[in-house]
Amino acid sequence: MSVAAILWGRGQLWRCLPGLLLCLPVAVSAQQLVPTLDWHELLTDPDPIEITALARRYEQAEGYRRDYGRARQLYCAAARLSHPPAQMRLAWMYANGLGAPRDTDLAAAWLEVAAASGDLKARRYLAFVGAPDVKREPRCTYESRYDAYAIADIWGESGLYLNTPEREQIAAWVRRLAPDYGLDPKLILAIIQAESDFDPAARSHANALGLMQLIPSTAARFGVKDRANPLQNLHGGMAYMRWLLSFFDGDLRLSLAGYNAGERAVEQYLGVPPYPETQKYIKKVLRIYGREDHPPVEAVAEPSSLMSRRSGRP
Repeated sequence: MSVAAILWGRGQLWRCLPGLLLCLPVAVSAQQLVPTLDWHELLTDPDPIEITALARRYEQAEGYRRDYGRARQLYCAAARLSHPPAQMRLAWMYANGLGAPRDTDLAAAWLEVAAASGDLKARRYLAFVGAPDVKREPRCTYESRYDAYAIADIWGESGLYLNTPEREQIAAWVRRLAPDYGLDPKLILAIIQAESDFDPAARSHANALGLMQLIPSTAARFGVKDRANPLQNLHGGMAYMRWLLSFFDGDLRLSLAGYNAGERAVEQYLGVPPYPETQKYIKKVLRIYGREDHPPVEAVAEPSSLMSRRSGRP
């Protein structure tokens, strides 16, 4: 959105003005939040019946702008969860070229799955159209802009998932802001996915809040007055990550360990702390980021004494 963007968090809607780097809370009723929250909740706690119902709303333009690509993606998610009505609707979309190129063999494959599950309508359709010309495995194809990542992987841990408009909006802000801090936008997106899964209202047991999970002391240290404000939270997290990369002389693993466990813990253990959570966190971020290093950043901190000890410098 060029002028203003709407971003949601659990229980709060924000109107954000990227040009001013400003987000303001918007007062809305719980009912108004349902359409956006449904999409998020269905992907994090999948229920095939609810997913199919939402897919039909996108397909039939019931309360949403008609979007065959997204409807097909949702039908596919429910179909993979062995829900015959979704398998039937997915077959219908492939048979009619809705949201994807027409593929009668793939449609027949999904009809066979639905029929085998007891769907009477699927059995009737299958008897009418006959056996497919080419035997195909029931699968989903991904041609729409919402399908850059396979629906089967939406709940996985590998890869970067910008599969909703809200995530795409956050990614747009990150691509704009990260270079100001000398940071690779993809690194910041990987951290956001690992920290908050792109939820602006995510809160941890340690009272870390927001997209990049700032605790109160870190927020205050980097000038963040409102951790719940998505843009302020991004600025604070990026400022901290730049500081860590400078403090640990560009060592990405140590910097990520510092972001997760604190720089003092890294110095105390003379490297990555032996915390399972921290070690798993580093692996996850690096897997999403796709590389083990980061370009040099501006020297905004005196390097840690740990770096001279590790390099053997006096």
